[in-house]
Amino acid sequence: MNKKIIVLGIGIGMLAGCTTNPYTGESSISNTGKGAGIGAAVGAGAGTLFGGNDWKNAGFGALAGAAVGAGIGYYMDKQQEEMQQSLQGTGIEVQRTADNTLNLTMPSNVTFAHDKADLTFEAQNALNSVSQVLNNYPDSRIAITGYTDDTGSDAYNQRLSEVRAASVANYLALHGVNPARMSQQGMGESSPKVPNTSDANRAINRRVELAIIANPNAGVNQQPQQPQGGYQQPQQQQTYPQQQQPYQQGYPQQTYPQPTNPYYR
Repeated sequence: MNKKIIVLGIGIGMLAGCTTNPYTGESSISNTGKGAGIGAAVGAGAGTLFGGNDWKNAGFGALAGAAVGAGIGYYMDKQQEEMQQSLQGTGIEVQRTADNTLNLTMPSNVTFAHDKADLTFEAQNALNSVSQVLNNYPDSRIAITGYTDDTGSDAYNQRLSEVRAASVANYLALHGVNPARMSQQGMGESSPKVPNTSDANRAINRRVELAIIANPNAGVNQQPQQPQGGYQQPQQQQTYPQQQQPYQQGYPQQTYPQPTNPYYR
């Protein structure tokens, strides 16, 4: 019986994340379902640590883990959707990892002029949208990392990458993102995405990346509701008012103080 509970916990989580592609009609497992399945497996393992009836504890742990994993997956699904919509046409890449981390890559042609740490107008406009979404989803932390190419000395590039990461963090803080959620670091030229063998490749390596990582309690109150098992009475279809997006592209641009830049030349 308890083995069935474990399987049920994992199965419920995966079923909760089944989605249908509106363009192809094919079904797939969303990140909500993947998170639920992983959470169920981890919960089952954790449940055995309490002693006593291991199968029973594992079963309860699987159900609890599935709920938490589904909540985080759904929370990040919605955040990813809003982030992609708000950053369309900006040149900023939005990618999702298997561990529910949302990665934003801001290339050099969007963020900074060559050898400078002052945010461009395009970067400020994009970060306006980023800050809106981050403020809508406060149950996450943001790791901001600056990178450079291999032009110049190691020490110079290290410091420049740190100042660029600080520029992004300061701008987000000016737009309401809690500084306690953010960490920043510079990697200099030590972590190129591609070999520094051409000007085009060096431009790719000059970038700032934001890693948005869900907190353990993210999405606890935002899980999608699933129908209960058994026969369901047909319900009359209701119409609900559509919620408007709280952010739009094309905000009026304001002038903000820029961080002191020792590399401005």
